[in-house]
Amino acid sequence: MKALRTMSVLALAAALGAGMMANAALAAPQAPPAGDHSADAGQAVSDAWITTKVKTELGTTKGVKSMDVTVKTVDGVVTLTGVLATRTDVRKAVAAARSVKGVRDVDASGLKAKD
Repeated sequence: MKALRTMSVLALAAALGAGMMANAALAAPQAPPAGDHSADAGQAVSDAWITTKVKTELGTTKGVKSMDVTVKTVDGVVTLTGVLATRTDVRKAVAAARSVKGVRDVDASGLKAKD
């Protein structure tokens, strides 16, 4: 019983110590980061937004099954992959992706037609 109590006290002390060190690190003035990562974070949010908008456009495009198309966006470049029924559907999907504000380019080399 005494060993269990001692281990509990040690665990609590370690947790409190870790919390105090983390608090001290946050309170201490810090030098600015070596690189400005705020632009990276902003681009990631923008890319996620573009991906969402492209998926929405695909979902409302007649003849295109948005569930058959994977959309990834990196630095405003949208990559479409998957298999659609016809080449016309592939062209529609590319046009839908290009229509989204913020899309710099569309890579549809991985988007194929069954026919």
